[in-house]
Amino acid sequence: MQSKINKGNFFEDFSIGQEIIHPLPRTISDGDVAFYIALTGSRFALHSSDKVARDFGYEKRPIDDMLMFHLTFGKSVQDISLNAIANLGYSEVLFKTPVYVGDTVSMRSSVIGLKENSNGKSGVVYVHSIGHNQFDQEVLNMKRWVMVHKRNASQMSGINSVPSLLKSAPINELSIPKITQINSSDTGGGYFFDDYEVGERLNHPEGITIDESDHTLATKLYQNNAKVHFDAHMMQSSPMGRRLMYGGHVISIARSLSFNGLQNAMWIYAINGGVHANPTFGGDTIYAYTEILEKIEVNRDDVGLLRVRTVGAKNQPSCEIASPKNEDGKYHSNIVLDLDYTLIVPKSTLKEF
Repeated sequence: MQSKINKGNFFEDFSIGQEIIHPLPRTISDGDVAFYIALTGSRFALHSSDKVARDFGYEKRPIDDMLMFHLTFGKSVQDISLNAIANLGYSEVLFKTPVYVGDTVSMRSSVIGLKENSNGKSGVVYVHSIGHNQFDQEVLNMKRWVMVHKRNASQMSGINSVPSLLKSAPINELSIPKITQINSSDTGGGYFFDDYEVGERLNHPEGITIDESDHTLATKLYQNNAKVHFDAHMMQSSPMGRRLMYGGHVISIARSLSFNGLQNAMWIYAINGGVHANPTFGGDTIYAYTEILEKIEVNRDDVGLLRVRTVGAKNQPSCEIASPKNEDGKYHSNIVLDLDYTLIVPKSTLKEF
C-alpha cells in the first residue's frame, strides 16, 4: 500500500527545470496583521494606519511587505525546504504589487540550480519562486537557495550547476501611488531621501530579544513547517543541538529595528541579496545597523530609492560592531544577517510641517 504521508523532498528528488505548484493558498486577515505586529514590533505608519494610507493614495492600508513575503514564501516550504538544514540566501527579490487584508496569495517555483555538497550528506537547491494574488497579479518574484538533506549519502551525483544571479534587482516601474505630502508627526520621522548620504551608517539603538515562543508562533503564522524550526527532539542530535530560528523572522526583526532612523522608508522595493551568516536561537537578542550604499533617482519627483545594507547581530549592540567580518573575510560568529535591499523613500519636497 502506498504511503499517504508527505515526507518532503530530499536533494535527489529535485531536477533542474522542475516546476512545482505549491498548495495551500492563504487568505490574509486582520488577525494576521495584528499578530505580526505583536511578534515583530513593526511600527511603519503605512501599515498601521488607514488614514496614512489614504493620505498616500491607497484605498486602505497595504500589509507590511515582509508579512506578505513570509505568508507567500511559506507556501513553498513543504515542497522545497521541509528537509532543509538551513535557508542560505536570497537574490532578486521583487515586491511587485501591494497586498491587502482579504487578498489570497499563492506561489509556484521552478528549480534553477543544484549543487551537491562534497560530504555527500546534503546539497544546495536553487529555486525561482513567483507569488500571485487572487487576480493572478505577481506580488512576489524571488530567487533563493537552501541546503537540503540527501536521502542516500553513499550515492554521489556530482552535480554542480549554480545559476547566475544578479547583484542587484532590476529597477522597474514603482507600484506605489503618487505621493503629494507627508506629515512627519504621522510617520514618526523627519528625514527624507535627500537627507541621507552614501556611506552613512545608522546604528539602530534598540534590541529585541526573541523568546522560543515568539519565533515558534511566528513560523506557525507563516505556515512554514520546516522541521528544523519545530522539532526540538530531532534537533537535539543535530550539530546545532537545538531548534533553529527561521531566518526570515530575523529579517523581520531587523527591519522593525531599522524604523529608528528610517521611519519614512515604509516600502521595500527589492531584496538584492541576503545571507544568514550564523544561526539564531530562542533567547537571542537581535541588534542591527544600516549602511546607505546608493541613492537612486527614478522617473518620479516624489520619491527616490535608497539601496541599503542592514547587518543583524545577536547579543551585541550595533554601536559596538566595527565590521561584520574578520580580517580573513569571514563573518564574526555573532553576525546573523547581512541583507542588501532597496527602499522607496519620499523626498523632502513632500514634507508637511
